[in-house]
Amino acid sequence: MDPEVIVSGVDESTVTGPPADVALTLAVRKATAVAPRCPDALVLGCDSVLDLDGEALGKPADTADAVDRWRRMRGRSGVLLTGHCLIDTRTGRDTAEVAATTVHFADLTDEEITWYVGSGEPLRVAGAFTIDGLGGPYVERVDGDPHNVVGLSLPLLRHLLVDVGESLAALRS
Repeated sequence: MDPEVIVSGVDESTVTGPPADVALTLAVRKATAVAPRCPDALVLGCDSVLDLDGEALGKPADTADAVDRWRRMRGRSGVLLTGHCLIDTRTGRDTAEVAATTVHFADLTDEEITWYVGSGEPLRVAGAFTIDGLGGPYVERVDGDPHNVVGLSLPLLRHLLVDVGESLAALRS
């Protein structure tokens, strides 16, 4: 069975605190909001934030915010944190963890920042960057799980499945 995406409707702006706590709280709230609508299912809620100098950076508010972030990020590193919460609605078992990946940003020129933000892509994603889209050339390297930066840590998902008594192999059968 293919996964189904269900929007939780959780207001991300209401959660504040240390970046790892924000990522985990949002993932738990999203999974918890969707789970009652999905009997007999595995529900996975995820949310990412970029930890830059201890500040949790989700999606930028607007173009000016995205430009400001890139001016702060260029030539530096941040930690992309993705909270994952898995709920088995058949058994009521649940588990949650945060995956962390260090992202090293290129030293972009103002022209590159203007172009990239103007593409609109950074406005739709946590931290105002992607590695699997137009932002890929602006990430010099990642230390850790690259899947996490895309938004879902596949190795962590495997561990979460084991925690609730499932396995990837069983799901594929």
